[in-house]
Amino acid sequence: MRKKKNEIFTIIRDDIHNNLKSYVIIVVIFLVGIFLGVMLVNQTDAKGDIEKYIHTYIDETKNLQNGDYLGELQEDVKNNIVLVFLLWFAGTTIIGIPIVFGIILFRGFCLGYTIASCVYALGKIKGLIFIAITIFLQNIIFIPAITILGVSCIKLYNSIIKDRRKENIKLSIFKHSIISLIVLVVLIVSSIIKIEISYRMIVNLIKYF
Repeated sequence: MRKKKNEIFTIIRDDIHNNLKSYVIIVVIFLVGIFLGVMLVNQTDAKGDIEKYIHTYIDETKNLQNGDYLGELQEDVKNNIVLVFLLWFAGTTIIGIPIVFGIILFRGFCLGYTIASCVYALGKIKGLIFIAITIFLQNIIFIPAITILGVSCIKLYNSIIKDRRKENIKLSIFKHSIISLIVLVVLIVSSIIKIEISYRMIVNLIKYF
């Protein structure tokens, strides 16, 4: 078991080393998205709408005490399937790389906007606690997974540009598809953590917000 773990870490380390530029591009785009999301909250005049949104979300979470966790899990899994499919499809087309970057940017924007909104509406201490419970756990898995998939899209694009032979294209798309499936499984695990751990924690602690 220990040997297998070391092999996995070695594969990941070598992949990052060999594709460092691609990883930097994806991470920078994601961070830019987070920054834009935070800046929008800080610059917007619709502060009341932000507070209303967060408090409405808290009220809806309270209702989950006797709610349909399975329904929430199914919805989150469905969203992740759509996300992975879009990235997979965009990655298989040469003109799809800007779409991949746009999706990564948007996901970063959503995360930044949510974090800034929570801090603004609940205050720094409660906001950070709320973020740690509702967002942090699943994003430990979600962010690396989406980064790996984004890099896979770039690798596929570079591979097709360098070698347009039919055999190479088929092999590159196959590798990209395998990575996409693995990422999908990982994101499903992220959804389970979100619903079964984060949501249940926040349901028990929601009275303090």
